[in-house]
Amino acid sequence: MSVRVVVADDQEIVRTGLTMILDAQPGIEVVGSAGDGREAVRLARALRPDVCLFDIRMPGVDGIEATRLLAGPDVPDPLAVVVITTFDLDEYVYAALRAGAVGFLLKDAGPALLTQAVHAAAEGDALIAPSITARLLKTFAAAGPASPAQPVEPLTDREEQVLATVARGRTNSEIAGELHITLSTVKTHIASLMAKLGARNRVEIALWAYETGRKY
Repeated sequence: MSVRVVVADDQEIVRTGLTMILDAQPGIEVVGSAGDGREAVRLARALRPDVCLFDIRMPGVDGIEATRLLAGPDVPDPLAVVVITTFDLDEYVYAALRAGAVGFLLKDAGPALLTQAVHAAAEGDALIAPSITARLLKTFAAAGPASPAQPVEPLTDREEQVLATVARGRTNSEIAGELHITLSTVKTHIASLMAKLGARNRVEIALWAYETGRKY
């Protein structure tokens, strides 16, 4: 089945371009598009797409607030949101991830990375533009909670290894190859980490790793 996507960008030419790129990819279908955040939220709630692709700077409700409304901590059934922007500003990235985004790309990322990010989000992975992943997490860890939540149970050695790979931005497939374990085992460890850390996605796992001073 195709990955169903809602695209939101206030510039029609960008919105059209993103839609054309995604519709041209096998296994992806754009089911709706919006020119502002308010309409994006309405569409996403109505259509329940597999992935939302949102620009950050939109009139009215911006992409960060739209993300929070659809994927924030208080949302019982969050959608997968990938944020895409022209601006390589760390404060935007951090705010988007804190709002619940599971991916962050720059608009010059290219069709291949865009497609990869959409598929990753649909599969429960996270993809952040490689140029900003480590810089973002290291720089903004200090802006997180002063006392990060302690795990409800101690992490096992293998969970620490998986945690390290997640913090480096690896996908499930990459983790499986790096640690020489099966994909299902990776998913089991990710689920265990989320439960122990109270994290809702792998981005929050990565943020927790840096907030607790782990060095990767």
